[in-house]
Amino acid sequence: MTIPAARIRVLNDVPPRAHGRYVLYLMQQSQRAGCNPALELAVEEGNRLGCPVVACFGLLDGTNGFPEANARHYAFMLQGLADAKAELEARGIAFVVRKDSPAALARALASEAALLILDRGYLSIQKRWYAEIGEAGGTRVLQVEGDVVVPVETASGKHEFAARTLRPKLQRLMDDFIAPLEPREVMHRADGLQLTSEVEIGDPEAVLAGLTLDRSVAPVRRFRGGRVEALRRLDAYLAGPFARYGTERGRPEAGAASHMSPYLHFGQISPVEIALAVRAAKVAGPEDKSSYLEELIVRRELAMNHVHYAAGYDTYEGALPDWARKVLAEHADDPRPYDYSEEDLAQGRTHDRHWNAAQAEMRVTGYMHNHLRMYWGKKILEWSPTPQEGFARTLRINNRYFLDGRDANSFTNVAWVYGLHDRPWARRKVFGTIRYQSENSLRKIDASAYLADVDRLCRAEG
Repeated sequence: MTIPAARIRVLNDVPPRAHGRYVLYLMQQSQRAGCNPALELAVEEGNRLGCPVVACFGLLDGTNGFPEANARHYAFMLQGLADAKAELEARGIAFVVRKDSPAALARALASEAALLILDRGYLSIQKRWYAEIGEAGGTRVLQVEGDVVVPVETASGKHEFAARTLRPKLQRLMDDFIAPLEPREVMHRADGLQLTSEVEIGDPEAVLAGLTLDRSVAPVRRFRGGRVEALRRLDAYLAGPFARYGTERGRPEAGAASHMSPYLHFGQISPVEIALAVRAAKVAGPEDKSSYLEELIVRRELAMNHVHYAAGYDTYEGALPDWARKVLAEHADDPRPYDYSEEDLAQGRTHDRHWNAAQAEMRVTGYMHNHLRMYWGKKILEWSPTPQEGFARTLRINNRYFLDGRDANSFTNVAWVYGLHDRPWARRKVFGTIRYQSENSLRKIDASAYLADVDRLCRAEG
C-alpha cells in the first residue's frame, strides 16, 4: 500500500543531493525493520534515486544518556536493536550504530546522503534533535510518522480537553490509516558501502556491559525486548486471553492484558499492525475489539496530543489544567493521612499491602496493570506533603522503574492523577475536587490472587 501523504512532512526546501552515496534513515523512535513507513519510504526513494539505504541509530551513553534511562531500559532497547539489525541486513540495508546523539550522527552521515529521512516522536528531547539536524548538510529532509495510527496534527490542531473530544475526530479518520504496509523490494544493496559502526549491536549483552549508565535498576526477565518477541506475544495473546478483554480488562489477576506497552514505547511494534491483528482476531467479540482499540488508539493518541501541544507536559505547572492546580492549592495545607518519604514509596514501605504489591511489581518486573496504576498514583498524591511534590515523586518513580516509562503515556497518565483530561468530582480533603480513588476500588479485583501473582513474579526475577 502507498504510504499516506499525511504521514510525510517535508522539513526543508533543499533538493536531494546529486550523486549522493545512499539514502539515510535515522531510526530513533521506530526501532524496527517491519511495518515501518519511514524505512519503507527510504527504500522507495533509494530505488528511485538508484542508491542503497543506510539506517542509523545514535546510542546515547554516559552523561549524555537519555534522560532517566537506566540499565533496565537500555537492555530492553538493545535487544530490540539486535532484531532490527538482523532484519535490515537480511534485506540489504546497512545499519550503523554509534555512540553519539541522534542529531550529531544524522548530520555526520548526511554529508554523503542523497536524502535524509527521519521517523517521529513528540517528546521535547526528540523535537530538539529534529531542530538540531536542520538542513543536514545541504540535502533534503523528510519526516515520516510511524508510531501513531493517525498523525497528531491530522487528528487535531489543538490540545484536546479529554478523550471524548478527540475520539470522534480519530474515529472519522482511523480507517484511512489502518492498512497493511508491505516491505518494499530493495533494488540496490548496501553491502559495499563499508560504513563503520562503533557498536556491535548484534550482541546486546556485551553492548550493555560496555555502556556508562545507571545500573541501580536491573534488567528484567519478565520481558525480552525486540520485534520477534513482540509479535510472538501478540499472536499468543490474540489466540486466547484477548477473548476476555472486554469483560476482564480491569482485573490485573485475570491475565487479560496484552503487555504491548513496552514494545510500543520503544517502537518495536507498530500500533497499526496491532490494530489490524485485533480487527482480524477470531476468538474475540466486538466488545473486546472496541475496548482494545479505544486504549490503543484513542487513549494512547490523546497522550501524544498532550505532549505535542503542552510545552510543559513534564512539569506540574505546564501539565495540569488551571482548575486542577487551583483546587489542589486550596487543599495544599490539609493534613495528610500518611506522610511517606519518596524512598519509602519506592521500596513499597507503606501501611497498604496492595499498594506495596503494585509497587513491588513495578520495581522488580518493570510493569503494573493499568487499573492499579491509577490507584497507585492517587495514593502518592494523598500521601505526599504537597501536590507539587506528589506530582514530581509520581513521575520520578514511574520513569525510573517502568519499562514503558518516560513516554507520552507516562507523562499524561501521571498528569491525569492530578486532574488532566478529567472533570471536578465531589470535594474532599487533600484532593479537593480531583477524582479520588479509595481502597474500595480494590473490591473489583481478586486482591488475594493479585498478591500471589506478584509474589510469584518477583520470585521469578530472583
